[in-house]
Amino acid sequence: MKKVKVFTILVSLAIFFAFLGIASAGTLDEILKRGEIRIACQTQGAPFSFVDKNGKRAGSSVELTELIAKEMGVKVKYLNYDWDGLIPALLSKKADMLAADMTPTLKRAMKISFTDPYMYTGSVVFVKQDSPIKTLKDIKAGTKMAVLLGSTGENDAKRVFPEAKLKTYKGGGPLLINAVLAGHVEAGVNDGSAASGQIASFPPNSVRILEGQLSKSPLAFAVRYDSPDLLSWLNLFFLHISLDGRLEQNLNYWVNSLDWKKDH
Repeated sequence: MKKVKVFTILVSLAIFFAFLGIASAGTLDEILKRGEIRIACQTQGAPFSFVDKNGKRAGSSVELTELIAKEMGVKVKYLNYDWDGLIPALLSKKADMLAADMTPTLKRAMKISFTDPYMYTGSVVFVKQDSPIKTLKDIKAGTKMAVLLGSTGENDAKRVFPEAKLKTYKGGGPLLINAVLAGHVEAGVNDGSAASGQIASFPPNSVRILEGQLSKSPLAFAVRYDSPDLLSWLNLFFLHISLDGRLEQNLNYWVNSLDWKKDH
């Protein structure tokens, strides 16, 4: 009987340590074994993630994720999705992380885990250059406004302009600008950094951004809640590049100016 008990205990310990070993094999281990980190992103999100005039992927988020892969010693694989497909791609484990100009709202944080913010921005309103809408106060009940499905801009528009008529678009920010220029709507709402970069790709003086922001929001990358090791690594990564100046250099080139336009 004692031998049976000892055998049972040994088997139980073996199973325990086996499960412990499985539990310790996190997302970082999977990425390193695969030799590749999979990034869910957009292709219509200048200046964060887009395909430039040379047919190459470019943008602030692209440069940051390439740097992430370099520091990890792995390759990077980009998976393209519309805005509303980014979070599902991450949750379904098609991607290891999400890299977009996404606001870590409390609602989104119920599903995915965000890194510490790496910059701050806010929603803005833009109109055609010759629009009679000159200020935010000129947006009245019934004003037709374009927003991206599931975006912070959509939530801000609903909150600030509850009587406006919102038209949602599935895709990237340029769709909103096209809707404004085509006269389908009177105004568009999007993240200020994204709007500035995307408007620069349209004819000069065709669109203008109204003065004032509808909100102030942080931007962050995201992982699944079952990837705490990857989350910790990414937070440490952002700390390092903020201290050595690489983050500031990235944002000054891609987000705080239009310097990137001459190269991309």
